[in-house]
Amino acid sequence: MGKRDDLIAKYADDLKNKCGMTPDMDLLTKVTIGCGPAIYDADASTVAATQAGELETVKKNFLVKKLGLSDGPELDAAIAKAMDTYGQSERNKYRAVVYYMLTKHFGKEAVYG
Repeated sequence: MGKRDDLIAKYADDLKNKCGMTPDMDLLTKVTIGCGPAIYDADASTVAATQAGELETVKKNFLVKKLGLSDGPELDAAIAKAMDTYGQSERNKYRAVVYYMLTKHFGKEAVYG
C-alpha cells in the first residue's frame, strides 16, 4: 500500500471511531484524491476548526466552488455540524474526513462520479 492508501485507511478509521459513520470507501477515496497534495502536508491536511478564516475557506473553496452550493447560513450550519460530529476536542480534524461528511450531508456524491 502506498502513502495515500495509508491515509485513506486512517480517514476511514476516524469516520468509524470518531464520527460514528460507516464510510463509503469508494467515495472517501475520491474525496481524498480530490484534496490533492494537501493530504501530505501536516498543516494543510487538517481543518483548524477554531479559526474563522479556515472555516470560510472550507465554505468558499469546497462547498461553493467544488460542490456548487449557494452561499448561505445552511453552509455554516453544515460545517458546524461536521465539526461537532468529529468532536470539538479532536485536535486533528482531517480535511478529507470533513469534506467527506459535508459531501454526504448535502447529497453531492455525484460530484465525484
